[in-house]
Amino acid sequence: MFDVLLSIAISFTITFLAIPAVINVAEMKKLFDMPDARKVHNSPITPLGGLGIFAGFVFGCLLTLHFNEASEIQYFIASTLVIFFLGLKDDILVISPIKKFIGQVLAAFIIIYYGNIQIRSMNGFLGIYQLPEMFSLLLTYFAVIVVINSFNLIDGVDGLAGSLGLLSTTIFGIYFLSIGMPSYAVLAFSLAGSLLAFLIFNFQPAKIFMGDTGSLLVGTVNAILVVKFINVANTSGVSFPINASPAIGFTILMIPLLDTLRVFGIRILHRRPPFSPDRNHIHHLLLDRGFSHRSITLTLVAINLIMIGVVFLARSLNCTLLIFSVFIVFFALIAGIYYLMPAPRLFVAKTAKEENAQLTKASQLVALKDSVLEQNN
Repeated sequence: MFDVLLSIAISFTITFLAIPAVINVAEMKKLFDMPDARKVHNSPITPLGGLGIFAGFVFGCLLTLHFNEASEIQYFIASTLVIFFLGLKDDILVISPIKKFIGQVLAAFIIIYYGNIQIRSMNGFLGIYQLPEMFSLLLTYFAVIVVINSFNLIDGVDGLAGSLGLLSTTIFGIYFLSIGMPSYAVLAFSLAGSLLAFLIFNFQPAKIFMGDTGSLLVGTVNAILVVKFINVANTSGVSFPINASPAIGFTILMIPLLDTLRVFGIRILHRRPPFSPDRNHIHHLLLDRGFSHRSITLTLVAINLIMIGVVFLARSLNCTLLIFSVFIVFFALIAGIYYLMPAPRLFVAKTAKEENAQLTKASQLVALKDSVLEQNN
């Protein structure tokens, strides 16, 4: 317990002290995320908050973890280093989606091959239990990469990705601590402490964004934690077994996961690359209906938290039923946004020149003679 509290204190303190320094350096070097038609901020803001998050997370882990108790943690740290440099380069120089994807596959390879993180059983979802080795590997790669990208894509309004990451890592950390796995609890709470400090500067009005450096890091750590949770919580040897662990793990990451899958589906249906940017995310839908950044963040986090509580209380039910219920609730929410809260109609104000031109055309005015102009002058 002491190591967990120490990891929170260290990660929070380092991130809290690092973020103002990052903001100052970014202002001196003019490293800003400039507003455009697709983005929701109106002034230049630095996207390098991930530097502070990563610093707090790594120091919190390295100073409190006992690697002799869980040697695979060192490989998880190595995978976050890959993600860190990948995200940092994208925040500063911008890299192509294919290069970003290759970097994510490399990080997933380290997590799966060296860290021994793998989904080996569906735990009864769709009536499937033990998985063949090849299908297990493919499913794990898919799950890790989707979770990594889900936090990257949900990072669209102030405080949203950080708040969802704080929620998920706190829940995973509490569970791992309760079943006597302090190394994974430290991994979770180190990131939670960093995100808590970061949100002080990121909540509306944001002074800094986490950027790809931060959002990819949050996704990577959550990918590790959710797969480990699904594998461990369903075993009989733990002090608090959960039969429906895939349903609960899925629900903990419900908002970023389902929104990413929905947006990917929309893009594929329109014959566009899955990683092409647009304004179809759930936070864009709410922004278009007049919600503020703060209200969007609080609303989505509250919905996620309520669903976690409901699924946890119903954990004795069939895993397939629980997961499909989460799907139904989420897409009912999307349908409600579309049909019960229609976006306001936008009216474009005409310029004075356009109005004068239309008036001239409608009235067929004739130009004044020179004598009249001279008389008026």
